[in-house]
Amino acid sequence: MLKNGALTGLTVIDLSRLLPGPYCSMILADHGARVIAIEDKRFIADGLFINTVNRNKEHISLDLKTSEGKEIFFRLIREADILLEGFRPGVMDRLGIGYETVKQINPGIIYCAITGYGQDGPYRNRVGHDVNYLSKAGVLDLIGEADRTPSIPGVQMADIAGGGMNAVIGILLAMVARNQTGKGQYIDISMTDGMVGFLSLPLFFRQLTGQTPKRADAVLSHRYACYNTYETADGRYLSIGAVENRFWKPLCEHFGVPEYTARQYDDNHREAIILFMRNRFREKSIAEWETELGDMDICWGKVQNLDEMLQDPLFREREMVVDIPDRFGVTHPALGIPVRLSETPGSIRKPAVGFGDSTASILQELGYTSEQIDEFQKSGAIYCGNP
Repeated sequence: MLKNGALTGLTVIDLSRLLPGPYCSMILADHGARVIAIEDKRFIADGLFINTVNRNKEHISLDLKTSEGKEIFFRLIREADILLEGFRPGVMDRLGIGYETVKQINPGIIYCAITGYGQDGPYRNRVGHDVNYLSKAGVLDLIGEADRTPSIPGVQMADIAGGGMNAVIGILLAMVARNQTGKGQYIDISMTDGMVGFLSLPLFFRQLTGQTPKRADAVLSHRYACYNTYETADGRYLSIGAVENRFWKPLCEHFGVPEYTARQYDDNHREAIILFMRNRFREKSIAEWETELGDMDICWGKVQNLDEMLQDPLFREREMVVDIPDRFGVTHPALGIPVRLSETPGSIRKPAVGFGDSTASILQELGYTSEQIDEFQKSGAIYCGNP
């Protein structure tokens, strides 16, 4: 096993904020890249410096509207491999740091832009958030109970998967291409495009049946008893995901209804089977079902809340939940690294720094003197964090 992560030696300049871009750069940082996040001091007031996606990074605060801030930025970009940004289309050009300008300074730069609706098209200038991207992509219409208002997921699917994860994929693809050609390139990531890409299975079933998928009325969304959620006696829930008949059969036999085995996808009996399963699962508590169902081959799971997940032995043993100290020495649970490489594993090396806390050290690394740094701070071009 090598000590360093797979991306050790790469430098990322991250101008994004909130969740999509910082989630992307966290993945890159977890796997060894040096990530220098840059924000303007005015964003401190937003209170949205999300520490859970800022580990393993350095953070500096520059005002890119000042000549001094822009000079510092260009010094950083000369030695960088990747630039990540999450502004609306045109903002980077107006700041004088768009792709055409940056690639003149660093032709090998991989320049990744994450937006809601993409760099072109009729929605390019629209503002939005996760729920809006899910809506436009046709994903939100498939989430929730039938004949009820669509339910907004409790996790930011478009931000994380449509934006952050797709940005990582795009950056890694561009890195492979650069290794072959020596050239960098521009990456246009639309969070809405990313969520459209989630619709492969609904599109398949539409082509198969000729019917537009409806909320909570699809093969893999509540239509049949074999793929459903059920309330228990204590008001908790469990899930059944017995898609294949070989998993559905032992559940039916366990409940003494072997005749339901062949009726798994029988529309004439589906409502009666769902009602039967609902009544049976309401007979016992979630703890009792955990004991009874145990390791049976039926594809079942307890619906856990966040606190339960954080204490679950599965995630503790696999280090998907680890306890790490923050910069003040207070220990908190943190989410681990889901992509596990045998030879170049990722690692959590340091907690999130404070807003702008790396500014002075990075400027010193770039060759600026203490006196220059003080002048920059006084002029408002930089912010060096809290003393």
